[in-house]
Parts: sequence; C-alpha cells; structure tokens
Amino acid sequence: MIFEQKEIQLQPFKRGFHLITATILREFPEVKSIKKGVLKVFIKHTSASLTINENADPTVRVDFESHFNAMVPENQSYYIHTYEGNDDMPAHLKSSLLGSSVEIPITNGNLNLGIWQGIYLCEHRNYGGNRKLVLTAFGV
Repeated sequence: MIFEQKEIQLQPFKRGFHLITATILREFPEVKSIKKGVLKVFIKHTSASLTINENADPTVRVDFESHFNAMVPENQSYYIHTYEGNDDMPAHLKSSLLGSSVEIPITNGNLNLGIWQGIYLCEHRNYGGNRKLVLTAFGV
C-alpha cells in the first residue's frame, strides 16, 4: 500500500471558480505511482471551497459564480458576522454548501475523472489570498 501526502499553497485567485487540476498534478506527481487508489484534496480554509465540474467551457464557471451570488447574497440584515467585510459571511456559507474536500479515483497513475470534469478552487472572497491544500493519495 502506498500513502503519500503533501501540503501545497496556491497563488491568490480572484473571486470566482478556478480550475486547479493541472496545478495539483504538477505539484503532486506522486499520483503517477498509484495503479488503483484515491486522491483526496482538502482545503484548509473556511471562505473557499472545492468542487468538481465542467472543465472545458469557462462560461460554466462564470454561471457558478453568478448563481452562488444570487443564492447567497451579501449585505443581508440578519448577518451578525460582518467585521471581516461584506463578502465574508456569504463566503463561509458558500464554502459550507460546496464543501472542503473532493475525492477522485486514481487508475493507472491518472485521475479517473470524466472527460469534461476538473477540480475547481471556489474562491468566495474578493481578496482571499493564498490558499493551502492538503493532498493525500493512497492505493496500490
């Protein structure tokens, strides 16, 4: 059994949904050594999240951002946690809706994603800064 783990830091991204599949594979080449297994990607933040979705048409990521902004608007009168900015509490809510981790099967050293799937970093803050990911791969 092979167990590999690495923490990486991503460059700051603007608010929105960003493909990070290639970055993960570049920073974590240990995936190539696993024939059958799993990659778990965990984000160490509460105002950004991860998801898997469309990797070809960038308008999908624009629509994600638009929809989540309509679903979880800023400046709501019932928000109490407001001292970090208007985008902070909505960012926490969006992060909880999408989640802090994704799991992807590894088959013959490759992520076994669908042809149109990619891993997104979902940046919910206007100025989120660097984001840290813990990458864990295990298998045979």
